[in-house]
Amino acid sequence: MTEPPGPASTLAERVAWATACIAPISDTPRLDAELLLARALGISRAALLARPRDTTPAPDFPRWVARRAAAEPLAYILGEWEFYALPFTVAPPLLTPRPETEHLVETALEEIGRREARLLDIGCGTGCVAVSIAVHAPRAQIVAVDIHPRACAVTAQNARRHGARDRVQVFQGDMACALDTRDPVFDVVCSNPPYVEESAWSGLSPVIRLHEDPGALLSGPDGLDAVRRIVADARRLLRPGGLLALEIGAGQAPPVRAILADAGYTAIRFVKDLADIDRIAAARLP
Repeated sequence: MTEPPGPASTLAERVAWATACIAPISDTPRLDAELLLARALGISRAALLARPRDTTPAPDFPRWVARRAAAEPLAYILGEWEFYALPFTVAPPLLTPRPETEHLVETALEEIGRREARLLDIGCGTGCVAVSIAVHAPRAQIVAVDIHPRACAVTAQNARRHGARDRVQVFQGDMACALDTRDPVFDVVCSNPPYVEESAWSGLSPVIRLHEDPGALLSGPDGLDAVRRIVADARRLLRPGGLLALEIGAGQAPPVRAILADAGYTAIRFVKDLADIDRIAAARLP
């Protein structure tokens, strides 16, 4: 990294410097620079862009740019990230909410609408899926589980943040093992499980490899170990006719269809993301 501009530098000059520093590790270096500087100044990005010649000091900014240039996820530096038009607290090593996962929320909401329903989110992470569903389905009761204590704590924090504390129950444990078998069955079981092949790890972005939890990403030789387990567990957790919805990776639709069919699920379908990739697998328990 080059030395940051001096204390009398304009906001535009600081954005230009940060953009050059961040460019080697980000596809959106200018946006990253603007978001970091706006946060350091305590203003909105729109306000930042409206006053490029301002020289207001932002002492934290160079340090934050150095962290981003070292491939730290932007969400970790900012402490939050937007998902489904809601701000979510994010903490390392939890996965930053991805826009593709919004299709999982949409699939669940299409199923339950505004009726009374019980939904289980397996591997809740930051709670972005569970809490987004709770916010938009006010009569639904949500159970969220994750093996990591930090994920459970952040999910509970995000549920409180969005006024859903009373409708999002959080349990720590290994997938469905976190649940008491006496719990009532669910109308929907959903998950954004690990689905990356173990051999692909070395080729992932350093933003992922150096900072995010590999356990939330890697899932066996073909990336489908967690999917197989959830498909099996959901058979005892779903009511008859209930919906299972899973986020999957590019090219995984054919083997996932076979896994679902072999387990006896019906009405198997796939929801495409904005890149025209089969991103959500949905199926029903007969």
